[in-house]
Amino acid sequence: MTSSQSYSMPTPDLNLLITLNVLLDEGNVARAARRLKLSPSAMSRALARLRETMGDPLLVRAGRGLVLTPRALELRESVARLSQDVQAVLRPAEQIDLKRIVRTFTLRTSDGFVENFGAELVEWVSRDAPGIRLRFMQRTTRDSLALRNGSVDLETGVIGDETGPEVRVRALFNDRFIGVVRMGHPLSAGDITAVDYAAARHVLMSRRGLDKGLVDDALKILGLERKIVATVDGFAAALALTRSTDLVAAVPERHTENLRKGLFSFALPFPAPEIKVLMLWHPRMHGDQAHRWLRECIREICGRKDGKQPDAANCIHAPS
Repeated sequence: MTSSQSYSMPTPDLNLLITLNVLLDEGNVARAARRLKLSPSAMSRALARLRETMGDPLLVRAGRGLVLTPRALELRESVARLSQDVQAVLRPAEQIDLKRIVRTFTLRTSDGFVENFGAELVEWVSRDAPGIRLRFMQRTTRDSLALRNGSVDLETGVIGDETGPEVRVRALFNDRFIGVVRMGHPLSAGDITAVDYAAARHVLMSRRGLDKGLVDDALKILGLERKIVATVDGFAAALALTRSTDLVAAVPERHTENLRKGLFSFALPFPAPEIKVLMLWHPRMHGDQAHRWLRECIREICGRKDGKQPDAANCIHAPS
């Protein structure tokens, strides 16, 4: 038989499973109808459908009553278990017990997230849900493949063109770029002009290997161009270079707070580019209660860093 000639099985009606379970449990059509809150005629039609579907009468006349057929007796226990399983799957999820959860969540985070927010998040999770383990990994791309295939449970960072339209996104906080140099650098003394800034030697952070970034776009408006002598793929690497050279790094202020300790930070002498740091997850995980709890932990921690809670109106694609 070819595939085009193959027989397609009809989709079973799960309502019949519940009806069958009650019929086999009661062994009486009238009592089954009352239990299912069906009229006698509706119950008779349901029994007729079951007989036709299963190819067995199920209940047969014996004197003034009905008795189960051998096939019905054989199925009674398995049908009861299946009915319970179906109803358990379809009923609303019960409140989770955080103390009893044993689970690992993989978080793909943007550069600086672990350094600035990781310790507080780990302590929070360890206190309230000691069986949950957090696995952090660097977010090197903005595509949604890892969220789609389930290898990553949650991401933080900036949304990109590669982000899938189905991904759920919530704003965590806004960040702005600032300048960073080593202590004793010429830019660490006195006022800094846009011309002074552009004339210095710079390190650019670009995970995609680009030769310009948001800061260059802002300088271009002023008719200025900075000299980039090194490109790295992370803010931590950019700041490491500034510690032992005269290079200038432009980094997000909040995301690099701990990484900048011991360095000189300054406001850019022109309108600073801003970014919106987001939390991203796949719709598959949206209703998962443990995942929802973890999202709220992250939102609370990031919100407190800013002194205020993120605005729910900043959600993109879909609400949380």
